[in-house]
Amino acid sequence: MLNQARSSTPSPSDTASKASVPKAAMWMTGWLTLMITMAVAGREATYDLDVFQIMLMRSVIGFFLLYPLVRMHGGLASMRTERPLQHVGRNIVHYAAQYGWLLAITLIPLAQVVAIEFTMPIWTAIVAVLFLGELMNARKITAVLLGLIGVGIIVRPGLDTVDPGQIIALVVAVGFAVSATMVKSLTRTDNVTVIVFWMLVVQSLLGIIPAAMVWKWPDAGTWPWIVLVAFCGTFSHYCMARALVHADATMVVPMDFLRVPLTAVVGWLLYSETLDIWTIVGTALILSGNLLNLRKAGTARIPTD
Repeated sequence: MLNQARSSTPSPSDTASKASVPKAAMWMTGWLTLMITMAVAGREATYDLDVFQIMLMRSVIGFFLLYPLVRMHGGLASMRTERPLQHVGRNIVHYAAQYGWLLAITLIPLAQVVAIEFTMPIWTAIVAVLFLGELMNARKITAVLLGLIGVGIIVRPGLDTVDPGQIIALVVAVGFAVSATMVKSLTRTDNVTVIVFWMLVVQSLLGIIPAAMVWKWPDAGTWPWIVLVAFCGTFSHYCMARALVHADATMVVPMDFLRVPLTAVVGWLLYSETLDIWTIVGTALILSGNLLNLRKAGTARIPTD
């Protein structure tokens, strides 16, 4: 059983053979579901707890949730990495971006946070091309542009009405883009469980002092939301990392555009946030961009040297 589990873990030597757009799309479906659920759970948890405390509890609980996968892949000894500094750097960036994301969902509507976050593909494409050697063709560029236009239609920001939450969400987008690109690089040498393991360890250590300064014991009604944040936060990144094994970052990230209309619907249903004709038009453009990006798409180019 253990040997079978080990053999099923993607390794640098066989990653190229596992390149598959349909598989990337499947893992991104898991990412979308978990991220939307986490947005709701995160907002509910912030009614009682500080964001720093939520992030620490998420990482600690997430470690225990991940541990069965760690055991399945050989135990703690198999979590060793030859790139510890890259893991630390990636998680410092991601920790800051995640804090900003949780803060932003308490300041502006859920759909607006996610919509502004989708300036992320611009930064991801630039970073991936410059540092990972990925290619940008006309189809990918058009998909990104259609998605961003759709996002702009949904948000419709005015220069005289910029909210601090919008600025935070924009900075978060840059941070997530850098983090996603670093994950793509890490998948060349480390398997997905190792990447998520180090995320939980590093971010737990980063969060101890800030969380201790604002700590309060959660009430009974908050605990389910905390556990849900931990579960979604842990395994959403597992899904994203798996998707990046099967396709380039410049292809995976535009699939995430679907989170905008889906979050808008959830915000409308749960919090009576606005869902109007502009959201429908923006959604149509976002869907068009995703369909264009997936049509006749090639497989991922992941070097094995």
